[in-house]
Amino acid sequence: MRPLDIDQISPLQRRLILIAADIVLSSTSIVLSFFLLYPQAKAFELLSVYYVLIPFIVAIRIFSFQLYKLYDFSWRYASTKEFIKIVSATTAGTAIIAGSFFMLKINDFPTRVIALDWAYSMLLCGSTRAALRMYRDYLVQRSRKQSSSKRNVLIVGAGDAGEMIAREITRAQSLEYNLVGFIDDKKSKSGKRIHHTPVLGPTSELPSLVTKHKIKEVVIAIPSARGKGIRRILELCEEAKVKFKITPGLSDIIGGKVSVSQLREVSLADLLRRDVVDMDVSAISEYLSNSVVLVTGAGGSIGSELCRQIFRFSPKTLLLLDHDENAVYNIHRELANISNRTTQLIPIVADIKDEERLEHVFKDYAPHAVFHAAAHKHVPLMEENVREVILNNVKGTMNMLQLSDRFSSKIFVQVSTDKAVRPTNCMGATKRLGEVMLMLLAKTSKTKFCAVRFGNVLGSQGSVVPLFKEQIAAGGPVTVTHPEMTRFFMTIPEAVRLIIETGALGKGGEIFILDMGEPVKIIDLARDLIYLSGLEEGKDIDIDIMGLRAGEKLHEELFFDKSELMKTHNKKIFVTAPTDLDQTTINNQIEKIFTLCKNNDNSVLRDALLDLVKSTEPKAG
Repeated sequence: MRPLDIDQISPLQRRLILIAADIVLSSTSIVLSFFLLYPQAKAFELLSVYYVLIPFIVAIRIFSFQLYKLYDFSWRYASTKEFIKIVSATTAGTAIIAGSFFMLKINDFPTRVIALDWAYSMLLCGSTRAALRMYRDYLVQRSRKQSSSKRNVLIVGAGDAGEMIAREITRAQSLEYNLVGFIDDKKSKSGKRIHHTPVLGPTSELPSLVTKHKIKEVVIAIPSARGKGIRRILELCEEAKVKFKITPGLSDIIGGKVSVSQLREVSLADLLRRDVVDMDVSAISEYLSNSVVLVTGAGGSIGSELCRQIFRFSPKTLLLLDHDENAVYNIHRELANISNRTTQLIPIVADIKDEERLEHVFKDYAPHAVFHAAAHKHVPLMEENVREVILNNVKGTMNMLQLSDRFSSKIFVQVSTDKAVRPTNCMGATKRLGEVMLMLLAKTSKTKFCAVRFGNVLGSQGSVVPLFKEQIAAGGPVTVTHPEMTRFFMTIPEAVRLIIETGALGKGGEIFILDMGEPVKIIDLARDLIYLSGLEEGKDIDIDIMGLRAGEKLHEELFFDKSELMKTHNKKIFVTAPTDLDQTTINNQIEKIFTLCKNNDNSVLRDALLDLVKSTEPKAG
C-alpha cells in the first residue's frame, strides 16, 4: 500500500488535519503542565476548577497559529524560517492568554502553568512539523529505492542554480531523475552535502564519476559560466559518452530562479556565451519611452529583435517598416499579442529605395528615433546582383539619412558590419558607403547620427548556422569554404542590446564598434553543431572543404586602426572618431555610381564601387 503524503491531499483537508492535531496537542500541553508542576491529587483538584478555561486557551492558541499562517506552509519543505514562526506564534498566543486573564481578572490561575504551557506548546507543535519533514524524507528515500527506472544524474555546479535543481529533483517524486551528486571545481565545496547529496569532486573527474555511478545524464548548472568553460565541460561529457543538459544563462533567467522545467539542450549560443551585457536603462528610457520610433528591416533577424527590445521601453508609437509583407505581419502579430502595453504599433510595408513612400511615413509620424537595419547582407549573392545591393544599401540608406535630417529626427542609429572594413565584396563596400554618408551628414545636421559595426550574429537569416543545421538535418555533408576561415560571432539579443545603447551614447557622426570577443573558426562551428546534434564527424556526417567564394575574406576586421578606438562607459562598446572626408567629392562619386546602375553591368559597377570605397579608408598615421 502506498504511504500517505500529507502534501498530496487537498489544502482544506491538510489544514483541518493540522488544526485537529493542534487542538489535541494544546489540550495535552495544558494538562501536562498541571501534572508536572503539582502532585497528582492537587493537579486533579486544580483541573476540576479550571477545566472550563481549557477550550478558551486552546482557541487562542489556534487563533495565534492562524494569525502567523502556520497552516499555510508546506511543512515537508520546512526550514529554520518556519520554526521561528512557530516560536513567534506560540509566544504571541501565550501573551494573549495572559493578557486576557488579566483583563477578565482571573488572577488565581497559576502563572507557572501558563509559562510551562508556552514551552510545551512550542515543543509539541514543532515536533509535529518536524515529524512531517522526516516523513517526507523517508518517502523520498523510499521512492529512490523503488525507482530503478529513473536516470542517474550528476549536476555540474554546486552553487545556487545547482541547489535549486537539486531541491526540485529530491522533492518531486514524479521527476525521472535520481540525483547522485554534484561536481564543482571549488575545493572548499568538495565533500560537502547539499540536500543530503554529496559534492563528489572537481569537473576533471567527470568521466570517472560517470562510469563509477552509472550516470545517464549531466546537468550543467552554472548560469554565469562563459562559453570556454561550457565547451570544456562538453568535451568531458563527450569523453564520458554521456548526455547533457544546461540551465539558461543569467540573462535568460527570470527572477533569479532556476527549475528543472528550464533545462534544455546545449546550444551554439552557450558555447559563445560571454558576460551579461549591462544596459544603461535610464538613458535608454529617456530617448525611447513615450517616443515615436521607426525600425527599418523590422521583419529581419536584427530588426525584429530591435522591435522586441524597444517595445519593452514603452515607446508611444513603434513603426515596423519592411518590404516583406509576411515579415511585417509576423512581428506585428507577435508584439500585438503582448498584453499590458500602451504602445501603438504601425505595420508599414515599404521599400527603402522608394523615397516618395518614405517621405509620407516621415510626414505622417515624425519619428523621434530611427533604427536603420534594412539591408541586403548575403555576400556571394550580392556579387551577382551589384546594382541591387547598391540601390538598396546605398540609395536606400541615403533616403533614410536625408529624410531623418529633413524631418528633424533626434537620433538615427545605422546597423553596419565588420565587412565594411577594407571590403573585398560589394555588400561590405555598400555598408562602408553607408557609414561614410552618415559621417558626412552628421557634420551639418542637428540629428544625432551614429553607426554600429559588429560581426556575424548567430541564427540570422542567410547566415552560416542555419545553413549548417539544414545540411546536418539532410544527412550532410556540411560545407565549409576554408579550414582557416574565422568570423566574429555574437547572439542576436546581445547585439541588439548594444545597438540600442549606442542610441543613448551618440553625439553625432561616430561609428560604434561592439566587442565581439575572439574570432571563431567556421570549421569549429560546424564541428560543434555536429556534436550538439548527437552525431560524430567522419562517422555519421562529413565536412567538405569547398574553397573561398566570390568576395569572401579569410578573416574579417572590426576597425581600420586599433589606436583610434576609444572606450565608452560600457566596456563592450568602443567608438571611433568620424573620418575626415570631402563631402562634395564623395557625393559626386556616389552619383556617378547611381548613373552606372542604369547599365546594370556587374563588372563595371563592382570596380567603380570598390575604387570609391578604397578612397574613403582612413589614412595610416
